[in-house]
Amino acid sequence: MFARNVSFRLKSNTYSDYTRTLENEILPLLRKQAGFKEEINLSNPMSQEVVSISLWDSKAHAEAYNTNQYPEVLRVFAKVIDGTPKVQTFEAVTSTLHTLVAA
Repeated sequence: MFARNVSFRLKSNTYSDYTRTLENEILPLLRKQAGFKEEINLSNPMSQEVVSISLWDSKAHAEAYNTNQYPEVLRVFAKVIDGTPKVQTFEAVTSTLHTLVAA
């Protein structure tokens, strides 16, 4: 499994716009991507910081998304994101996520 970790800062007073856009536009797009497994979004209620982790079957699937769809995601989120998101990629060493989904 392969992971993309995207961290960014929201503009002031855009949290509800961000979550609505994520649910209505971005997650449906992600679910259509080959190799997509899971999306985890974390936010800090005391700041505007957000971390978005997507899990993929393989590095190739994550890279295809990064090349073909991620620019559109950035365009959609441009109204709520302050600055340029930082993208990091990782090989997943271990995960218990499958047991959480099954439960």
